[in-house]
Amino acid sequence: MPYLKKPKMGKPLMSFWDRKTQKNGLRHTVFAPNGDKYTGEWQDNKRHGKGTQVWLKTGDIYDGDWKYGKCDGYGTYSKLNAEANQYVRLYCGGWKNGKKHGYGTHYYSESAIYEGEWKNDQRSGRGIMYYENGDIYDGEWSKDKHHGIGMIHVSNGNRYEGSWKDGKKNGDGTFLYQDRAQLYKGFWVDGIAKCGTLSNFCRDVKPNPSKYHIPKVQLLDAKSVLMQTKSFYTK
Repeated sequence: MPYLKKPKMGKPLMSFWDRKTQKNGLRHTVFAPNGDKYTGEWQDNKRHGKGTQVWLKTGDIYDGDWKYGKCDGYGTYSKLNAEANQYVRLYCGGWKNGKKHGYGTHYYSESAIYEGEWKNDQRSGRGIMYYENGDIYDGEWSKDKHHGIGMIHVSNGNRYEGSWKDGKKNGDGTFLYQDRAQLYKGFWVDGIAKCGTLSNFCRDVKPNPSKYHIPKVQLLDAKSVLMQTKSFYTK
């Protein structure tokens, strides 16, 4: 019985000729074998310089700087809204090696927006975040979390200013309770106030202050008590 040799299944012929064609300089629209298209500058067969990329599968579009085939420099990434048949801007700013890097603005939704520094596709450095619930955080970030010194304005008017770690209040900080007309100054661990002082704040001008006044501390040396308690958590 004769032996039938199966033909080798390789990549499409279009992919072969695409590798053979060395693209350099400014080109008209070039279509990839998968249907993606790019219009712009090339160097050594790689997207390099100014250009616009459209991905067929998602409809997403990037318009900006390229370096050796990756988004690098300044550019805008937009997503196609199929229902409205229009593009919605997601990110506008710096890029490095295909990732958000440097200063830029990311639009999570119409009301949720981050403007600030990025590193390796994550919010890192100094930035301000507007949340959908009305909260606003202005301060330092690391790996997409509040980290360092920052201030958060809660939608109900309350405010915290102080130290953060991994997205939680950690270290010295001050919390202003606008709704209760009280001010807390103290030390925090993993988002929980551990030791500090609570005092009245502008009770005479607040519309709904707390019902009772905070009594005066009667300790002979309140500062030393706070320092000892704080040292317990900072070991």
